[in-house]
Amino acid sequence: MPDPKDPSRIVTTTTTTTFSMAKDMARSICQRFLEARFIESADGRYQQVYAMKGVVWQLTPKGICILDRFCSRNGIQQKQVAELVGSSLPQLVTLERDGQTDKLLTDRGTIEVIFRRFIGTNGFNIKSSVSSADSDSLSDYRDGLTGVKMAAERKINGKTYKDTFTGKAASDWLLDCSTTVDKRETYEIASLFVKYELMEAVQQDRAYMMQHPASTLFQPTKHAIYQVTAKGRDLANGTSTRGRASESEGLSSSRGGGIARDSNTQRLDKILNDPALRLLFRENLRETHCEENLSFYLDVDEFVRQCRQAIRVAQKNPNNAASLDGIKEIMAQAYGIYNAFLAPGSPCELNIDHQLRNNLATRMTKAVGQDVAMIDTLHEVTALFEDAQNAVFKLMASDSVPKFLRSPKYEQTLKNYDFDAVASSNNSQGRGPERSQSRSNRN
Repeated sequence: MPDPKDPSRIVTTTTTTTFSMAKDMARSICQRFLEARFIESADGRYQQVYAMKGVVWQLTPKGICILDRFCSRNGIQQKQVAELVGSSLPQLVTLERDGQTDKLLTDRGTIEVIFRRFIGTNGFNIKSSVSSADSDSLSDYRDGLTGVKMAAERKINGKTYKDTFTGKAASDWLLDCSTTVDKRETYEIASLFVKYELMEAVQQDRAYMMQHPASTLFQPTKHAIYQVTAKGRDLANGTSTRGRASESEGLSSSRGGGIARDSNTQRLDKILNDPALRLLFRENLRETHCEENLSFYLDVDEFVRQCRQAIRVAQKNPNNAASLDGIKEIMAQAYGIYNAFLAPGSPCELNIDHQLRNNLATRMTKAVGQDVAMIDTLHEVTALFEDAQNAVFKLMASDSVPKFLRSPKYEQTLKNYDFDAVASSNNSQGRGPERSQSRSNRN
């Protein structure tokens, strides 16, 4: 951060935290890494249980992608990490999650986006034999774009079915090619594929259903066989014409602060309030090397929500130690956002106004020693963060949204969203979305 006494000088403070861990806990965490497909056996064999001895482990392409994202966000610049990442990373489907519960957002639009990737960006991943389609090879989905493994033909009860895949293959693809962290999340997504009639069971695993009564829609085993439905094929081919409106609320994306509303701000409002569009928009921003804009925007939204809640609690219970600890925690979160996105030389430094950056640096480098003063500081920091958020919103609306809407990669998906109708509807009513608030009301 800038030195308070000499802003031209940068001062770096490093905190080192050490902790101990019991062997059983360490083994348990490594098992979670294995289940999330962050690590794999280096000999290419499929392993379900983490072994302490006799096996050499390595990061999967998914694990490398997660590590790279973490390092970029936290300013970790190590030679060995860069060498590990190399020149290319898999195209993981970065799933949207609820900011408070961390649960996956599974609205229908998001499920359809995942399904398009699930069956293959460049067409079906057809294997010539059933054995190759059902193999446990760890190298099938290294690019993140190859679809789930399908058997060209499979005989079931005397009848031949084309382009089928197992429940296990479906679960494996969702673990390898998206940011799911355990099998239960893959079961949830695959069940929704069936519920929305994008894929259907050719053969169910009755034995598994007896042991797991809730698994009537999807069974994640080799004995459960599925195929893509006609509706699923239409979706993949871009011939599905189901109209869609924004299905998710919760982000304070409607900008106050005197920002003039035009068609692109209306379109960005729609993108920010729809999990499926946010997922695709984030992908596009990553490809154009400006994903930090969206990350900052969403982080500030969550920070403002938590900040106001903590201040209300502290003001109701001014002498309560727990409520004051909450204020300190929020202040630490503010420094985290500042150091990640706003400090000079930060790893994801935003392109914002020079004066606003100086105001932030001045505010963030002031020492705060009293709890009452800390609340006042949070009010000031929140206002500055929202100013920066407004600036980022303008930038995304004017630059990133047009590029996103023109991208051939997302053309098929975006056909289901009538952005022009949304913009013209809001403009004809003479107002923005209902949650638009003035700066004074928000503070």
